[in-house]
Amino acid sequence: MSRPEQRPTLAVTLGDVAGIGPEITAKALLHHPEVRDCARPVVIGDADSLRRAVSAVGGDPAAVNPVENPEQAADRAGIIDIVQSGPSLGHVPAGELSADAGDGAARFVIEAVDLAERGLVDGIVTPPLNKAAMHLGGHPWPGHTELLAHEFGVSDYSLVLSAGDLSFFHLTTHVSLRRAIEDVTQERALEVLRLMSAFAKAQGDADEPIGVAGLNPHAGENRLFGDEDADILEPAVERARAEGINAHGPLPADALIPAAVKGKWKLVAVCYHDQGHAPFKAVYGDDGVNITAGLPVVRVSVDHGTAFDIAGQGIAREASLVLAMRRAAELAPGWGHVWRATNPGA
Repeated sequence: MSRPEQRPTLAVTLGDVAGIGPEITAKALLHHPEVRDCARPVVIGDADSLRRAVSAVGGDPAAVNPVENPEQAADRAGIIDIVQSGPSLGHVPAGELSADAGDGAARFVIEAVDLAERGLVDGIVTPPLNKAAMHLGGHPWPGHTELLAHEFGVSDYSLVLSAGDLSFFHLTTHVSLRRAIEDVTQERALEVLRLMSAFAKAQGDADEPIGVAGLNPHAGENRLFGDEDADILEPAVERARAEGINAHGPLPADALIPAAVKGKWKLVAVCYHDQGHAPFKAVYGDDGVNITAGLPVVRVSVDHGTAFDIAGQGIAREASLVLAMRRAAELAPGWGHVWRATNPGA
């Protein structure tokens, strides 16, 4: 397979070095040449931790190639180019909660954002970080998504779970269920529906139907099970349709999501974290990725955690990270359309 002349450069953050991030990164970049067929991956992280991971997966630590910036990357099979971010984390033990690792994981993301803002990378791909470790390291963000939004200075964004043609956009994510109910507002719902419409247009599906999951069981069942669906989601859908967005609902989640899995819907808006994550992970597992819509560059992540229980053993599966890199490479060239559609002044 010949490589396209202009492959997007992807900043691959290493994640929490006490978890499986380094070893899945090593496996993805050493064992999957198809990644380089579509992208120029450059790791942002810690070279010593990556060398240890390369050894754990049966590779030669000399494959790790430190560079000052992505422009210096060798971009060759058998080589992992890495920009060292901060001091060595080689002392961090595998599988243990570490403030140093948490600080490093956040620092890698912050540096990737800086590279993106300087035009040195076209997208960001993120192996998992550990939220508790990140907090111990002095970065009190609920997760990757919120940290990225803060660093890019954006307020209109959504976590998107994607597998094949199906994408779940979330109105709320890493908050309590009580807080999520409070955060589901007309304005937030309309904001996400606009993001979904822009996302669809960027992929050539301007009139793609959007299914909106109800917040309450049976989408409120004519107010029998709550007023939020009638008072918040229905008006938001009506406002979206008035703007030309092909939105429908709110629809009972237990009917909408199975129908989406069977192919009836490609775009689904869910109200809270587990309403989307639980069925998505049950069905798609490693075949799904996490995208952040609303950022000026594409960001795609694995759809799993740091797996401290198996970290350092070289047995973690890299399939989700390979998929994330390929999806980021696919979306990066047209991502400016998504950004401009939701940020007209950008």
